[in-house]
Amino acid sequence: MKKIWIALLLVLSLVTVCLAAEKVEAPDSCKHCGMDRTKFAHSRMVVTYTDGSSAGTCSINCIAIDLKESKKEVKSFQVGDYNSKKLIDAKAATWVIGGSKKGVMTPVAKWAFAEKKEAEAFIQKNGGTLATFDDALKAAEKEQAERNKPTEHKGHDHKM
Repeated sequence: MKKIWIALLLVLSLVTVCLAAEKVEAPDSCKHCGMDRTKFAHSRMVVTYTDGSSAGTCSINCIAIDLKESKKEVKSFQVGDYNSKKLIDAKAATWVIGGSKKGVMTPVAKWAFAEKKEAEAFIQKNGGTLATFDDALKAAEKEQAERNKPTEHKGHDHKM
């Protein structure tokens, strides 16, 4: 009976360690859209500002929102590598814009890869184009600006 308890405790310990290893750094949810950052570990980002504050989001698209709202000077950007889900330097990453894989919080996907060859392999399978971090951020900022444009009411006369 003692061996069964020891085996059970060992299994529970391994399960706990595995579950903890898959969880990402705080915060659990994106501060802008509420998406689960662990579920979207492959696209999540962390921006650290020079004042010591930081923000964790689900994607570069929500980072674009944070940058616009905070107006703070940036110290660093980190992004989840698409394949390993580990945080990497976003500016040193090779980015892919577009392709057939559905993006996170965007109509045009933006993925980061630690290695250029991984990005090229992704493009071979899913399409898209190689890009830099600055390219991806500009595309995300442009999408935000388009989303926030006021809509015009054409051809509707509301006379009573």
